[in-house]
Amino acid sequence: MIPIKDIIPRRQTPFVTYLLIAINVFIFFIEVSLPPDVLNSVFYIFGLVPARYTHPAWAYFIGLHIDNYWPFLTNIFLHGSWFHLISNMWALWIFGDNVEDRMGHTKYLIFYILCGVFASLTHFIFNANSTVPAIGASGAISGVMGAYMIMFPTSRIITLIPIFFIPYFIEIPAIIYIGFWFLSQLISGTFSIFIGQNAGGIAWWAHIGGFIFGVIIHRFFKNAYCRECYPDEYYYRFLY
Repeated sequence: MIPIKDIIPRRQTPFVTYLLIAINVFIFFIEVSLPPDVLNSVFYIFGLVPARYTHPAWAYFIGLHIDNYWPFLTNIFLHGSWFHLISNMWALWIFGDNVEDRMGHTKYLIFYILCGVFASLTHFIFNANSTVPAIGASGAISGVMGAYMIMFPTSRIITLIPIFFIPYFIEIPAIIYIGFWFLSQLISGTFSIFIGQNAGGIAWWAHIGGFIFGVIIHRFFKNAYCRECYPDEYYYRFLY
């Protein structure tokens, strides 16, 4: 299932969402300009490598400083491929604007960063011995999706479902679409515990941790909505 768009109009320009997308794209263009060996070093230095902190002798051997905790944040601005980047930024584009609407620009930015850091911590806990760099904004975006699901449960996500190469477009309630997505992450994450870390090359537990964190803490960041400020009933019918 490929999400195309949601049906909720935004009330203000989502400057922070635009900025986050621009930063991620800019950094990715820097990545693709680097020689492969240099890029690999960048992933190890700025990506989250759990073994860096749990196996200090190994970290010292390959030249990683164990007292540097910035990778818990910097990894969320790195991506490994065009597909990785586009899929993440597309999800942020769809769900980020309305969450930013409800939170305001500054609180939304803080919320996004906190979700990303908590996603990194969750990945670290469940993959403590991994020597593979975890990179990508998906953990932070999972938190945004969790907040969206709670704040706009009756919104509709226009979704593309290809059946025998024939595209079908259907509207799926946000609580069902995102809920199903989270369930798939939880199943895959649980399965990865038994078959090995980073199964399939995807940091499932970063997605799970970011999502749960977003669901729990979003209430501390959202602004009370004001009908006098935004009198459009079409917008408010989707709010909880």
